[in-house]
Amino acid sequence: METQDKPVTIDRRRLLQAGLGGLGAWLARRWLVAPEARAAEASATPTKPRADACIVLWMNGGPSHVDTFDPKPGTKDAGPFRAIKTRAKGVSICEHLPRVAAEAHRLVILRGMTSREGSHERARQLGHTGHIPNPTVDHPALGAWVSARRGDPKAELPAFVSLGGPSAGGGFFGRAHGPFVVREPGRPPEDMAYGPGVSAARFDRRRAALGMLEDSFEKETQSAAVAERRAVFTQAVRMMRSPAAAAFDVSSEPAAVREAYGDTAFGRGCLAARRLVEAGVPFVEVSLDGWDTHEDNFERTKRLMGVLDPAMSALLRDLAERGKLDRTLVVWMGEFGRTPRLNGRGGRDHHPAAWSAVLAGGGVRGGITLGATDAQGEKVVERPVPVADLFATITSAMGLDPLETVPSPGGRPITLTDGGQVVREILL
Repeated sequence: METQDKPVTIDRRRLLQAGLGGLGAWLARRWLVAPEARAAEASATPTKPRADACIVLWMNGGPSHVDTFDPKPGTKDAGPFRAIKTRAKGVSICEHLPRVAAEAHRLVILRGMTSREGSHERARQLGHTGHIPNPTVDHPALGAWVSARRGDPKAELPAFVSLGGPSAGGGFFGRAHGPFVVREPGRPPEDMAYGPGVSAARFDRRRAALGMLEDSFEKETQSAAVAERRAVFTQAVRMMRSPAAAAFDVSSEPAAVREAYGDTAFGRGCLAARRLVEAGVPFVEVSLDGWDTHEDNFERTKRLMGVLDPAMSALLRDLAERGKLDRTLVVWMGEFGRTPRLNGRGGRDHHPAAWSAVLAGGGVRGGITLGATDAQGEKVVERPVPVADLFATITSAMGLDPLETVPSPGGRPITLTDGGQVVREILL
């Protein structure tokens, strides 16, 4: 933390990252920002890092909070789902998450999540980058920040892997920090072998020829895209030739382990996420699509919980039994919640005003809830948590500085979190 009482120090890394324009903005921010604002910023400074890795379970479409982790039994449109007690004292969740309930002593349930973004595209962008979409800035995803700050350029596996969904890109950090996307989780990525009739030596000769063409193109155009493409291609070749790539393939796991996660793409994704984290990947996202339940909400949500329940609970238990959960932050979230009131089609619509997120593992307390919604689940009435605060908390738990500021390609100072404050109550 920097204060006015301490001399200004600018390390070489910050200087290189900022460039002259960004450095000017950083200095101006340091001396021109009001003391009160500086004090507020101080409250967002990083806590002791606990997590080496983060696994995000992304519920694409926006899961109903009142049908999952914030049940409202007895209310008008609560529907047929019952609330059940969990292993955490005084905490109840939906009856269709019984295995997650057995792991609730590891969970912190944030029932006061709130935002203003009610469209899928904008809310997904917010949920992946921590920033409201802005047409003038291509914000990096959280995984891209982790890749840029935690990734090893010489690593054999990507620092940011997305299983079963596209996640969000590297933004102004570039494609080298974007997600490595695997559409079919649990299987080896496509195109990992040499083409028919191509040996390793022939492959290398082709790479050398490509390098000569790129040299000529770069000399002629001065395009920065050449270096970026080379970085991605070089990383891909390292992964092709690395035994660590076996982490993507869950077929070698004992049948009992695979069965525990569930015979679904999401279950295989969660198992692959555990293997990838063990292999040193610092950020993995696993997607479960289908939560946009404008129609037939209860049957569809029940079916999705039947996929989520074994996978999420097995992931938490497996990580804990292997001694990895304390160093791995697991995050469950979607882009928003759903309306407590049913529409005319038996569905629930978008509801960004109140929703839930769940954290477990690296650096967070377990067996608690934070925040509350009203009797219907319409509004947050206790301890609201904006998305920026969730991001500040996640990044802080991972040892990143939520206030780190870098210049965008246009010279604008961009902060890792959009003014977020760390939710210290849930951290160890």
